[in-house]
Amino acid sequence: MAAAPSISLSIFLFLSLHFTSSFSKIPLSFPSSLLLRPQSSPIDPLLPYQTSFFTQILDHFNFNPQSYQSFQQRYLINDTYWGGAAHNSPIFVYTGNEGNIEWFAQNTGFLLQYAPHFRALVVFIEHRFYGKSIPFGGDEDVANSNSSMLGYLSSTQALADYATLITDLKKNLSAVDSPVLVFGGSYGGMLAAWFRLKYPHIALGALASSAPILQLENITSPYAFNNIVTQDFKSESQNCYSVIKESWHLIDITSTHPQGPQLLRKSFKFCKEAEAESIKNWLSTAIIYTAMTDYPTPSNFLNPLPAYPVKQMCKAIDDPRSGNDSFTKLYGAANIYYNFTGTVTCFDLDDDSDPHDLGDWSWQACTEMILPTGGNTKESIFPASTWHFADRFQFCKTFFDVEPRRIWIPTHFGGHNIERVLKRFGSNIIFFNGLRDPWSGGGVLKNISSTIIAIVAKEGAHHVDLRFSNPDDPKWLKDVRKQEVNIIEDWLSQYYLDLAQY
Repeated sequence: MAAAPSISLSIFLFLSLHFTSSFSKIPLSFPSSLLLRPQSSPIDPLLPYQTSFFTQILDHFNFNPQSYQSFQQRYLINDTYWGGAAHNSPIFVYTGNEGNIEWFAQNTGFLLQYAPHFRALVVFIEHRFYGKSIPFGGDEDVANSNSSMLGYLSSTQALADYATLITDLKKNLSAVDSPVLVFGGSYGGMLAAWFRLKYPHIALGALASSAPILQLENITSPYAFNNIVTQDFKSESQNCYSVIKESWHLIDITSTHPQGPQLLRKSFKFCKEAEAESIKNWLSTAIIYTAMTDYPTPSNFLNPLPAYPVKQMCKAIDDPRSGNDSFTKLYGAANIYYNFTGTVTCFDLDDDSDPHDLGDWSWQACTEMILPTGGNTKESIFPASTWHFADRFQFCKTFFDVEPRRIWIPTHFGGHNIERVLKRFGSNIIFFNGLRDPWSGGGVLKNISSTIIAIVAKEGAHHVDLRFSNPDDPKWLKDVRKQEVNIIEDWLSQYYLDLAQY
């Protein structure tokens, strides 16, 4: 028996997506004494990080006595390749996402693999309220009990956490002049970009991968996300697209027949009979996540998947051995996502386990992270639907008794006219986006200035550049990483030149 989706990222997308659907080389100026030399020993991706905890302030923005409460914030650190404070060697910091930091470290190899080249210290910081970084004595039940407790969970508090922890860490290491580079993917990428903009005195630069900082109302269309999912599958096979598009109505019709629920259970190998909406959510989750993680090599980020899983899904649908039975075709496709290892005997749609500790994203999606992505045109692979803020409002009022702050993110961090705004004051940010990633619709896809660079990969998926490299990586992906490294080298070169003048 196996869970349907791991509810972790399902919550991320359900609340942000489904509210209204039915469901260069080293610069010559680089100081020779600080030249970055690769290590001769190979990188071990399983090399363990040391786990540490930092006593973090609960509320960074309130000076009443209550604000001086604290909690233990987890971070992972690897100093194997660090050149040390005496050489002002850099510090690479991953700005943690909405989940267990160990999971992100296991799926983010860029920092560790390039640490020898840059002689960098590597640090992964866990986001408050996720993993083991739980306020109120580490008791999740207390921390999640009501809006008064959950009110301390926000992006602004998280960024202040990172600023406080990094500052303290540098002080303890006597590394005050060591430059800090922040990295992040998805929500973590949003945090990395915002951190550079809000704390430029702490972070020299940021690599924000697949960061949908423009996936906001009146900036990016709520239809953009599912338009990309649709195009991903349509680009592989018109028949594949058509079979999936017709499946939602077919599931609805079948479920109304007397023997329909039993037929659906048998066709999809569910552990027990399920309602049509649950089945459609199960199937749409597989389609969306496969589009997000359409990596060129096998992965185990959300679920174990083969290389190019969208292509593999469509091959299953187009397989002539499945005949004309749509459910057989759809099961074969869903099986790519849910059961690629072949170990599942039946699918439990009632399983609400959260193996990556992402459950609190629902609170963030109900307060500040209003990312409209649930609209579907009539050409969409999903049933046509319109995104309405009112649906989000009603859910959040019912579930948390809170009203979403509809325009807080663009008010606090910006977003409107970003090209005109950021080129006047921002610098040293790399925005990577892969155009097969549905979140790229809300990403920065054009250079804003000579130091705010957009790297766009036509075949790229969700933060694929930050994943551990693979011998089978295509040339375009290797080129993306080389470009990112060259840009970071430029930033560091200029930093060390400036440092030498003081």
